[in-house]
Parts: sequence; structure tokens; C-alpha cells
Amino acid sequence: MKVLRERLAKALNSEIRTIKALHGGMIGQVYHAKLRDDRSVVAKVAKSATAQLDIEGRMLLYLAEYSSLPVPEVIINEPDFLIMSFIPGSSNLNADVQKDAAHHLAALHSVRTSQFGFAFETLIGGLHQPNPNYDRWIDFFRDQRLLYMARVAHEAGQLDGDLRSRIERFAERLESYLTEPPAPSLVHGDMWTTNILAQDGRITGFLDPAIYYGHPEIELAFSTLFNTFGPPFFDLYSQLQPIEDGFFEVRRNIYNLYPLLVHVRLFGSSYSTSVSRILSQFGA
Repeated sequence: MKVLRERLAKALNSEIRTIKALHGGMIGQVYHAKLRDDRSVVAKVAKSATAQLDIEGRMLLYLAEYSSLPVPEVIINEPDFLIMSFIPGSSNLNADVQKDAAHHLAALHSVRTSQFGFAFETLIGGLHQPNPNYDRWIDFFRDQRLLYMARVAHEAGQLDGDLRSRIERFAERLESYLTEPPAPSLVHGDMWTTNILAQDGRITGFLDPAIYYGHPEIELAFSTLFNTFGPPFFDLYSQLQPIEDGFFEVRRNIYNLYPLLVHVRLFGSSYSTSVSRILSQFGA
């Protein structure tokens, strides 16, 4: 802790009043520090020499420049050391907060470009997320999300060969179920409860992005996987950005294969049951 205090004080040119560890952080230990000059910051310190905390910083900087999404201000951005402004709030996502989130995400999804993917490789839960440019969404989702994460999870010994084969067979039929959006939309990419802070009925910040340009439906799907958002969010969002028929009944489960495979890779085969259940729904 002494070394961290000294590094923070030097980087911020201020004496550190208090510092304490926070929960979370897949690739870095997270700390909340209060400074002598009354500033309050969050510092992430890499857990390994290969960590790339600067990718998170670059994603936050992109969101701050190209969207209105409330995110932490990046103060110091280095591969092993990321300092951001502290955002107060909790993960109590009541109805008022969900309605506020609907406004924010509808605005985010209105940020569009010409191709799917992103300018650089991003991260989700500490895992690399490839973003080569594609002209078609279904091809991008199949190759760079579904098949890619199935391969990564299998190579790590977390996904068995039979389930990977079922995913590969199902991937050949995605055209039968998925639709192409009007244009690639900017998505946060990791939209679940612990990455959202709120206070007094409003969102104060969105954390830990995994951004790229994709179909907004993959974001909406992820927000239902762990019950992050419900009717208050979707009732308002659908008024701001129409949701095509069949999303809740069909496409939501297909898109949630990706975050489930991320969880298989990170946390083990217990999530494979959910992957298998979705595949069985579609006869795969």
C-alpha cells in the first residue's frame, strides 16, 4: 500500500489522505483514494505484467468524446496503472434509474458508423475482444463473437468439444434467426448491474465498457441475462428506439450465447448448461 500511495501522490501531485481497496476488477486491483486537495479518484493497478489497463482507458476516452454516456474521467492511462475520477452511487437499479438508463442507451445506440467492429481490439471481463471491420452484422457476430469465444473457451479447457461442435453447427444457421440493423451502433458491450452506478433515481456512471459497433440488440439482450433491466427500461427504450418483433422470443437468447461463453471461459463449465439449453431451443 505504501508503494501505491507514493505512486498516486506523484502521479496526481497531491498527498493521499485515505486509500482503501474496492471490490471488482478482473485484471487489476481497484482502490478508492481521497486526496488532500479534496479530489476523489479510483485507481486500478495491474495484477500481472501482461495486463492492458490502458485499453479500458482508451474505451472510456472514446465514449467521453463520441457519446453522451456518463463515464469516469480518465486522469492517468498506462498499461499497468489507470486513474479515473470517482463516481458516487450504488447498483440499486429501481424503476426511475431504469428509465434514465433507457434515455442514455437509446442515445448511445444512435451513435453510428459505416462498419461493424472497432478501431482497436477491446476487452470484456479481461478477455480480448477482436473487432476487425465487417460489412454485415451477422457475419461479425458469427465469426468474432460466437465462434471466437467458443474457440477460446474450448482451448482453455472450459468448453467441451461436443458443445463447441453444436455451437459451430448452429452458427451456420444464424441467417434464419438474426436480422441486420439499419447501421452499426456504438454499444457499451458489458451491460450488467455491477457496471452501472446510480443515485437519487438517476444514472451517475457506466463502468468497465467493452465497446464496439454492433447491433443494439446484443446490448439489450445482455441487460436481461442477469436481470439488470426489466419493463421500466424496455417500455421507454422501445419508444425511443423501436425493437423489432421476435427479439424477446428468439434473438435475445441467441445473443446471450456470447456473454454466457465469456462466463464459461472466465468462471468454468457451470455456465455451459445455459449454453446447451439455448442451443436445444433451436434444435442444435
